[in-house]
Formats: sequence, structure tokens, C-alpha cells
Amino acid sequence: MSTRGPATVGMTVTHRRYVPYSHAHYAGNLVDGAYSLAAFGDVATEMCIRTDGDEGLFASYSDVQFQAPVRAGDCIEIEATLVRVGLRSREMSFEVRVVTRSNPAKGESAAVVLNEPVVATTARGVVVVPALV
Repeated sequence: MSTRGPATVGMTVTHRRYVPYSHAHYAGNLVDGAYSLAAFGDVATEMCIRTDGDEGLFASYSDVQFQAPVRAGDCIEIEATLVRVGLRSREMSFEVRVVTRSNPAKGESAAVVLNEPVVATTARGVVVVPALV
């Protein structure tokens, strides 16, 4: 059973996850920026598996922008889009969007679905995959 497909510019992989309170790193339940970068690594890994049948290795990040906070209690959506395909390299654009946010004013476990997702982090990155044999 194989779901491997060609590495096609425009292909997108999306993950969603809850940000647990155990990941709060700063006052106000803020999560450090490395959390977004780790999430980018996860979607890049799935992209490489889908396109090349291999997890690949991250080579570099560029243009990392932290535009809004990610907080414990958020649900985030992490998206990777393939923007360039080389012989062994795959360049992707990444985005973390906050789609739900905790609402402690309404109760300890209260949360709301945001009307519009908040773009929290963006980046570009390059992964490398093994050469075809």
C-alpha cells in the first residue's frame, strides 16, 4: 500500500493540535517560538513521506516571523505548502494559525472558536531527501 505521490508545487499538508498548559514557558501562558518551529518540522516530515517516501532532513529555515502569540490552551493549525522542488531539496512555506483560544474570564476550562484564525508564525524552510535509486 503506497500513498506516495509526486512532489508537486502547491501541495499542502495541514496538522491541528491542542497546545497543552505544560508547554507554557512565559507569563500569560505564552509558549516559546520553538514550539512553532517543532510543529513546522512535523508537517515537513509528513510532506516528505507523502512526496518521497522518506522523512527527509531539515536543512534550513529562513524568514521566520513571530507575528502573534501562541498560548497554552490554544488549538493551532500548522500548514506546509511546497513552493519549490529540486533534485533532492524541497522548499516549503509554513504558517501557524491559532483557531481556538482559552477564555479564562468565562471559566477555568472555557475556550472560544475564533471567527478568523490568527496567523501566529510564518517561515520558509528547505528539507533534503535521499536521491532516487
